[in-house]
Formats: sequence, C-alpha cells, structure tokens
Amino acid sequence: MDALDRAIVNRLQDGFPLCERPYAVVAEELGCGEDELIARLDRLLEERVLTRFGPMYHAERLGGGLSLVAMKIAPEDFDRVAAIVNAMPEVAHNYAREHAFNMWFVLATETPQGLTEALARIERDTGYPAYAMPKIHEFFVELKLRA
Repeated sequence: MDALDRAIVNRLQDGFPLCERPYAVVAEELGCGEDELIARLDRLLEERVLTRFGPMYHAERLGGGLSLVAMKIAPEDFDRVAAIVNAMPEVAHNYAREHAFNMWFVLATETPQGLTEALARIERDTGYPAYAMPKIHEFFVELKLRA
C-alpha cells in the first residue's frame, strides 16, 4: 500500500458521500481522479488487502436477527463444514481459528426467528452444534493508517 491507498482506506472509514457521484467527491478530496480511486479500490479488494467494501447494515435495527456463532469442527471435516456454512446467504465473515472452537462466523437474518431457523439448519446439515453468541453491546473499532 502506498500513501494514496492508505488515505483512501482512512477516508472511506469516515463515511461515503450520499450523492450522484460519491467516488468523484472522495477522489477530489484526496487529489486523484475518480477512475483511479475506483481502480485502487478494485485492486485492494482483488489483492485481499480489503476483504469488503460496502454499507454496514444493523440487522437487529431493521427487525432482523444477528449473532456471532462458534463451532467445534473436527480438523479432517473442516473444509466440508466450511463449504456448507459458507453457502448460506445468512453467513458472513467465516474464520478458522486455532482454538477448540475453530470456526467463527457472523449470522444475520431478516427476522429474529430466522436466526433460530438458520442455526437449526446449520446443525442439521453439518452434524455439529452451533453456539450462538448474540451481541450485548457494540463497540466501534477504527483503523487509521499513516499516510
């Protein structure tokens, strides 16, 4: 990452303009062209420097269900279970961990009941228990890179 990449990441953490050409507004603020900004974002996503760029929705504020979920998966069965879990549209941010609970992911559904149904489907389809850990309090952690 060069100084402009870092400036882009820092700027976009502070919100995205709601206007007809938001990329052009941000590009002007950063002293680059709109096409360059978009190309750099595409490259950062392609290289997995950024894993996601898009809006953050608060499922529970929209009437949905949201929970962090942990599972204990036998190492030899991890890839099979990951494929099942990752195929679910309700699942995001699935990570392998070096811990007894070695699979962690976020589960977001359109309704609170959908959360219960998705957890039951995961357990049925994988053969492993899924431990839901609903959010009690949300903390915002911001990353700022030196330009």
